Amino acid sequence: MFTLTIYLLCLAIWLGAMVFFSAFVAPIIFTRLTVAQAGAVVSALFPRYYILGYVVGAIGTLLAVYFAAARGPRGWWSGAAVALALAVALTIYAGFVVRPRVDAIRAVAEDPDPDPALKAEFDELHRRSVTVNGAVLVLNLFALVATAAALAPNA
Repeated sequence: MFTLTIYLLCLAIWLGAMVFFSAFVAPIIFTRLTVAQAGAVVSALFPRYYILGYVVGAIGTLLAVYFAAARGPRGWWSGAAVALALAVALTIYAGFVVRPRVDAIRAVAEDPDPDPALKAEFDELHRRSVTVNGAVLVLNLFALVATAAALAPNA
């Protein structure tokens, strides 16, 4: 029971953080602040945002693997474990590969006359970051649905 509670907390915390940041925090920051100020705030938030994903994602993945092994080879638990493992891998990619490069060239986005090549790279990295974070959100939603199916009385 305790491990299931921790697992469910990990899913809830990760999903809640992603939805809250994407639907509330980022839109408010980018509509109330200048691009430079918004970029600075988001740059300060992202390290903690990704650390949260690494920690709760890793714990959630390990517990989903544990449930898949302990409760028999049920497809739903295995599906949740795979989805969470992919979500953690994408979060690591976004946090360790994409984010540092975006931070390194962020000034380009704020420059009134930016270098076209750097501006194009920044725009591509930003699109990639949004796409990867969207994929992590979808994988977490799948893990939540798979968990509900695995816990259903007739599962």
